[in-house]
Amino acid sequence: MIKNILKTIIILIIFIMLFTLLNMLLQPKYATTLVEGSMISEYYKEPKDHEVIFIGDCEVYANFSPMVMYEEEGIKAYVRGSSQQMIWQSYCILKETLKYEMPKVVVLNVNSMRYDKNSDKVSEAYNRLTIDNMKWSKEKIEIIKESMTDEETFISYVFPILRYHSRYDELTSEDFEYLFKDNQVTYNGFLINKNVKGVTNLPTKRKLANYKFSKECYEYLDKITKLCKENNIKLVLIKAPSVYPYWYDEYDSQMKEYAENHNIDYYNLVKEAENIGLDYSQDTYDGGLHLNLQGATKLSKYFSKILAEKYNLTDYSEDKVYDEKLKEYNEEICTY
Repeated sequence: MIKNILKTIIILIIFIMLFTLLNMLLQPKYATTLVEGSMISEYYKEPKDHEVIFIGDCEVYANFSPMVMYEEEGIKAYVRGSSQQMIWQSYCILKETLKYEMPKVVVLNVNSMRYDKNSDKVSEAYNRLTIDNMKWSKEKIEIIKESMTDEETFISYVFPILRYHSRYDELTSEDFEYLFKDNQVTYNGFLINKNVKGVTNLPTKRKLANYKFSKECYEYLDKITKLCKENNIKLVLIKAPSVYPYWYDEYDSQMKEYAENHNIDYYNLVKEAENIGLDYSQDTYDGGLHLNLQGATKLSKYFSKILAEKYNLTDYSEDKVYDEKLKEYNEEICTY
């Protein structure tokens, strides 16, 4: 009897181990391809002493370099951005972040106010890049429920093998090399891109049927505002500089009105391109959607001065950990 029980337990343990291993093997590694899927998880390995946290979509992780901000003003910042991060995802990621640390300032890029849950920009592919590598928590459960498309199932996030089982014949050396280890892809959430693809033609400013942000998006912006106020955190709204997609004056006026009504600072950095020193023929890697390293460096220097002057941040210059990070960062950008 005892032998049979022990045998059953051993078989069960072996099955669980093999099932877990297969889950890990078939799930994308986001190490050398689709690296955007690794950015959310890199935060967990960082010291939790950031005074500024950025949240939002690719317009934060491509455009703001915390290492430049540290070098310029001694600011400790981290970018918790992800591809096509929707406003409800930003809210959940902020909630999770506040379990680890209490920053003085949270900077939210408001580009996601364009998209509600019925938008064609909502997709499983983008959801996975944000959610797959989050640690399990109440916030991860919430972000899955808030983000799932009609074709997705909650259980497929719990057991990735149910989603990725067909990858068995697509496995590459990356899947085995990074089965038990990670590959650093960002510096405090900033994804380096040195490529240059300048703006050759300005996009057409087409008329929209409706410029008003949805009630749904405002509800999540209200939640972010409330969460920051409850924790004595200064919320700062920004629109990162870009040529495309177009940031309409009607969008801008809505954000200005919201900021004024809630005593929040709002910076439309699209309009500050000249003051920042941006040259869209050289400072973007994809024709004006995102800044490259050169452009992000200019923007980070510009915005770090605003943060240092207005928000009573500590000057951490000559911090040993950050000095070492900065050294590695400067070596990386010289050889990247």
